Amino acid sequence: MKFKMTRNQLIVVVALFLVFFDNISFFKHVTQVYDVSIANSGFLLSLGVVLVASITVLLSLFASRYTLKPLAIAFLLLASLTNYFMNTYNVILDDTMIQNAMETNANESLDLVNWNLLGYFFFLGIIPSFLIYRVPILHGSFKQEAWNKAKSIGIALVLIAVMLFAFNRFYTSFFRENKPLRYYTNPTYCLYSAGSYIYNSFYKKEATLKQIGLDATKEEGGTRKLTIVVVGEAARANRFSLNGYERQTNPLLQKEDIINFSNVYSCGTSTAISVPCMFSNLGRQNYSDKEAKSTENVIDVLKHSGVNVLWRDNNSDSKGVALRVEYHDYKISQNNTLCEDECRDEGMLVGLQKYVDAQKGDIVIVLHQMGNHGPAYYKRYPKAFEKFTPVCQTNQVEKCSAEEIGNAYDNAILYTDYFLSKTIAFLKQNDQNFQTSMIYMADHGESLGEKGLYLHGIPYFMAPEEQTHIGALMWFGSQSKERIDVVSLTQRSSQEYSHDNLFHTILGVMGVKTALYDRTKDILTYKHQ
Repeated sequence: MKFKMTRNQLIVVVALFLVFFDNISFFKHVTQVYDVSIANSGFLLSLGVVLVASITVLLSLFASRYTLKPLAIAFLLLASLTNYFMNTYNVILDDTMIQNAMETNANESLDLVNWNLLGYFFFLGIIPSFLIYRVPILHGSFKQEAWNKAKSIGIALVLIAVMLFAFNRFYTSFFRENKPLRYYTNPTYCLYSAGSYIYNSFYKKEATLKQIGLDATKEEGGTRKLTIVVVGEAARANRFSLNGYERQTNPLLQKEDIINFSNVYSCGTSTAISVPCMFSNLGRQNYSDKEAKSTENVIDVLKHSGVNVLWRDNNSDSKGVALRVEYHDYKISQNNTLCEDECRDEGMLVGLQKYVDAQKGDIVIVLHQMGNHGPAYYKRYPKAFEKFTPVCQTNQVEKCSAEEIGNAYDNAILYTDYFLSKTIAFLKQNDQNFQTSMIYMADHGESLGEKGLYLHGIPYFMAPEEQTHIGALMWFGSQSKERIDVVSLTQRSSQEYSHDNLFHTILGVMGVKTALYDRTKDILTYKHQ
């Protein structure tokens, strides 16, 4: 006789499978707070019951004769992938991480594909999905199905209530003091985050673009200004030898007359948040993705003032910052002449002199690096920069030792050192005709296995310093030094700064006057004010 299941039976089986096989990361983090002991055993067991009941309610609410199997299969496939990323990289799939994933190009996404991921997807996603597809479901009349659904949801809610009441003391601390633990439930939190992302991106009322800095004007007279703003990628401060790191990762920059800022912190822990935030005037405390996308940024203010602006990008894109200025994609070989397995940051400098020569007036150029984009750090630099060995030669960093991961990461920092030194050399060639300046700030940091964390994207309030403490430095040409008080700046270089300062610093170095400019937030000081 062919095996058959009722609708409710299938939902409970799927919920049990998800809790037992796809919530390893959740229970691992729970037991780090609530140790496995006789005193805690009842509570730990109740968490499994509550999670099974919650998934049952969620599936029951949206499952019908026609949606039951597709919905159950979608849950399993999603949970298998979420399970892999949480177990492997110890990341949380919140709305910011989903946004980052949606805004990442195909080539970068391929860096995350490996046999382990495919194994999770096949054994925890494809196989159970195929079994669900094949099993016949017993359906009753509409009235019977409605009653069964109500009964299933009712029993699940009663179970949740009983568990919460029975272990009230534990759940009080669980919900109030250990909120981050909920972020590891799979796939419930990921689904919640996806819903939040979709709502905020597509269903919230779209605001018309708010123009800012329409009063912006340039300083009259004087030598033209040329500033290059380099946006670094995943470059944490404590891997720069400029900041005291024992390895020589900045040999070329140490020969330059640069000012290193050792105490700079990011606005976010992902490119999707940090890049638009660092160019906005919202500040980290007031930042929201929706507000940033509906409000102009410092790039627009520069354009209003008459400054020529160019954005060259060797990362995924500008995250909406450069939508209204000249933009060049340097992830493609048609534009970037230095492409091997992937296109190099150095290629963004090729042909740049031709652009500068063609402009009249002041110029700001933004170069958005590929930098230290993980997890395939070994791809981020030419072989000639493989100074620290052995290196992790795979995107499966969990298979590599801490030394191998660190070596590959440090080699990528070494290549950034080279790229920035070449950028300075380019500016030196133009120092006779311009007040030249370079500002480098990374978008966020990176975890390399510390505390079991890899990559980045942890919610800011719980992010480790490795993901928020970033590399930052500046260089000024001889004519710029006649205007900028470099001595004072050097003395203050160890003070704490953040992405919140960049908006005003760019306006200040370019001499742009606007009511938006806040001199107290400009990192620079000037000899004649």
